[in-house]
Amino acid sequence: MTAPQMAEIAALVGDPARANILSTLFDGRALTATELSLAARVTPQTASSHLARMTQAGLLVVLKQGRHRYYRLASPLVAQMLEGIMAVAAAAPPRYRPRTAQEDRLRLARTCYDHFAGILGVSIADALCERRHVILSDDGGEVTESGLAFLNDLGARFPAQTRRPFCRHCLDWTERRFHLSGVVGAAITARCFDLGWVRRERHPRALQITPKGREGFRRSFGFSI
Repeated sequence: MTAPQMAEIAALVGDPARANILSTLFDGRALTATELSLAARVTPQTASSHLARMTQAGLLVVLKQGRHRYYRLASPLVAQMLEGIMAVAAAAPPRYRPRTAQEDRLRLARTCYDHFAGILGVSIADALCERRHVILSDDGGEVTESGLAFLNDLGARFPAQTRRPFCRHCLDWTERRFHLSGVVGAAITARCFDLGWVRRERHPRALQITPKGREGFRRSFGFSI
């Protein structure tokens, strides 16, 4: 990537309305232009202009379903870039203000594109690393034989063919530590939804850990949350 290309991406992400749109899509969903205009608090015409620019730049892709058009993040790489920006922003000198209840819920458990983040995501990564089910390095992560057995017992399922790294780490912007992304992070998250351990809250990224989930995480991963 050249410096002008990097500046173009930075300018796109740096606009408040476009940042709101990207943040709304951060949970991996595909939404219409109307839904995104409401999230960004701009007119539908303005939202369409923003969406066209971000699609042209490769940040978003368009999914067509009949007469409807849905927008989502173009790839996990875009989500990883946004998470990195959030981590840098969170590390900046703070301007004091009381933390809201919504921010507390996001810190406890949320989605980062298609995988867990927040205290929940970091706790899962810590548990798997402590048991040597996953070994993380600067280059990514390796799932060990015991890790594959654990994930199989959990009921996690993996796509037969994928170009995504099997296991990698992602810097968590609230905890300043790593959670798991890649195919492994997505598979664990999907399985926990299937088991009823978590469910979505009104905020699109915030998650509620159910009583069944608290017991499941304690029993399977060895931590209380």
